[in-house]
Amino acid sequence: MGLIARIIANALALMIVAWLFDGISFARGTDGILAALWAGLILGVVNVTLKPVIKILTLPVNILTLGILGLLVNALMLKVVDLLTPGFQVRGFLTAFFGAIVLAIVSAVLNLFAKKD
Repeated sequence: MGLIARIIANALALMIVAWLFDGISFARGTDGILAALWAGLILGVVNVTLKPVIKILTLPVNILTLGILGLLVNALMLKVVDLLTPGFQVRGFLTAFFGAIVLAIVSAVLNLFAKKD
């Protein structure tokens, strides 16, 4: 899957999560679409750069917690996207936690459909 397709898939996944959770939202109208695309790009960059470093640093604790810390890292990455994206808001860490779980599921489903082509 190409870079543009990944950005669009990330943006679509974020929009689905925003539709499912009241605490996650985009700006309205065209600004919301641009915010979704920007958030999709930022999410991709964060997942490629920041997330692996944090996962390596937290690996021993992640093993001890049987992977639960990994879910917290995903929520933290969603909050980082919130901080870096104007027009995208995640209210509260608990919303980010459950939103990140659903985001992972939606992204996995979208990636399955993308690989069929």
